[in-house]
Amino acid sequence: MAQLWGGRFVGETDKMAYEFNASIGFDKRLFEEDIEGSIAHVTMLARQGILTEAERDSILQGLSGIRDDVRAGRLAVDETCEDIHSFVEACLIGRIGDVGKKLHTGRSRNDQVALDMRLYTRKRVRQTDGLLKELLSVILATMEEHLETCMPGFTHLQKAQPITLAHHYGAYFEMFRRDRQRMADIYMRMNYCPLGAGALAGTTYPLDREYTAALMGFAGPTRNSMDSVSDRDYLIEFLSALATVMMHLSRFSEEIIIWNSNEYQFVEIDDAYSTGSSIMPQKKNPDIAELVRGKTGRVYGALMSLLTTMKGLPLAYNKDMQEDKELSFDAMDTVHDCLILFTGMLRTMRFKKERMADSAMKGFTNATDAADYLVGKGVPFRDAHGIVGRLVLYCVERGTSIEKLSLEELRKISDQFQEDIYDAVSLKTCVEKRLTLGAPGTEVMKQVIAEYRAYLEHDVFRKAP
Repeated sequence: MAQLWGGRFVGETDKMAYEFNASIGFDKRLFEEDIEGSIAHVTMLARQGILTEAERDSILQGLSGIRDDVRAGRLAVDETCEDIHSFVEACLIGRIGDVGKKLHTGRSRNDQVALDMRLYTRKRVRQTDGLLKELLSVILATMEEHLETCMPGFTHLQKAQPITLAHHYGAYFEMFRRDRQRMADIYMRMNYCPLGAGALAGTTYPLDREYTAALMGFAGPTRNSMDSVSDRDYLIEFLSALATVMMHLSRFSEEIIIWNSNEYQFVEIDDAYSTGSSIMPQKKNPDIAELVRGKTGRVYGALMSLLTTMKGLPLAYNKDMQEDKELSFDAMDTVHDCLILFTGMLRTMRFKKERMADSAMKGFTNATDAADYLVGKGVPFRDAHGIVGRLVLYCVERGTSIEKLSLEELRKISDQFQEDIYDAVSLKTCVEKRLTLGAPGTEVMKQVIAEYRAYLEHDVFRKAP
């Protein structure tokens, strides 16, 4: 069992205690980041004269060889090692001899693991942003295609006013756009290098932390060595942002599940993203949408776990912080898979336009427009509200809708109704006359869509080093 700390100890570590303490089983996924950090560190050590150029070249060659062999499957990570740092260092010494023991000069496992986790999280932030951008592209394509596809808008799950599918999807575009903004914000704040902080108090070696940070694309080095090794704020922020992404995906999934039901029949989910029943042959279940909705709690759990772990820890590093990885990795993987599958489901989903429009008409979504029509004839809004309320009751009792009533029937309730009422309460009119910014009218939606298209061509990380 490879250990980096044996000199102080005489007795053997209890086998169960060793395994309980070890992190190699999950931090092996930090292998690439560990090699990257070591290469930057050794390059800086040689530049500062702490290592000779020959020592640097030997170590760098050894590290590159280990990385190539693991990538190619020629070398497996030895899980009897305590952690990924021990594995890399043991392999290096085995390959190049005693010069490999100089790898750890001026470095602690505390700032090493802080660096590895920050590098890995930074990569996953970028990756998540890319998946969100792809999802937004699919949403925008649907908006462009369905500018005039009418459907009911809801409040309290009750049909409220007519909108378009483009307008409905636009609400989710806004949500996921905010998620991307959070990714860029997190990236900017976390993009500082903890390497050189040592165990907690820096080091006596003349390290050039600015140079090391620059080699790995950081904005600069962190400013307090104690905070450097004990900070997990960036990870908590990322998990919080991922939880918000999942909340948005879950809300969207819930609507798709409803739209897919026999009662609504607004959408047809592609077979690739549906499953059947083991006993009921007629079933086509929206399993992907349901699983995305279900996995939201899993990501919430990771956030709450890390918050709870960190809430009582004194400065600086504590072994509790090892618990930052497993659930965080799981949350990152979960969101990654959910975004890919959800985007695929949206891309292949088909809409039943006639059914959606018919649902909007049958739900009295044009009732507000009928009241506005009366206001335009000089009726006070409160009176108009009452008149249309009676009109809706009349329709409900007869199983019909406002636009299907004869003018004679309408005038029995109010003599202010004229022939132009039918145009006023048509779905097209109800939608098109809503032209304030953010409303579903076609012209204003075209303006918003153009803004969205320009946004997707813009790099949200442009200010990030």
